[in-house]
Amino acid sequence: MIRHTVVFSLKHPEGSSEETRFLDSALVLAGLPTVRNFERLKQVSTKNRFSHGFSMEFEDQAAYDAYNLHPLHVEFVRDRWQAEVSDFMEIDYVRI
Repeated sequence: MIRHTVVFSLKHPEGSSEETRFLDSALVLAGLPTVRNFERLKQVSTKNRFSHGFSMEFEDQAAYDAYNLHPLHVEFVRDRWQAEVSDFMEIDYVRI
């Protein structure tokens, strides 16, 4: 199992309609065939600079690779993520 997480900050003001539209648009990722347990998260810790997170799980590397190459994921990254995210950090975990 791979747990894919990304924490990020948006260019949009907190609570704005643009922020809501971005977060709602990310729900397309939850419907991709290999995505499990998709979550949209709000950062509440004062210990880092990021405001939001996405978390999801994949059965294995092949499932994760299929997600990365899926046209809807590619489109989301190109059309929304690159234009609206100001900073991010991605972490992928496997159980040990």
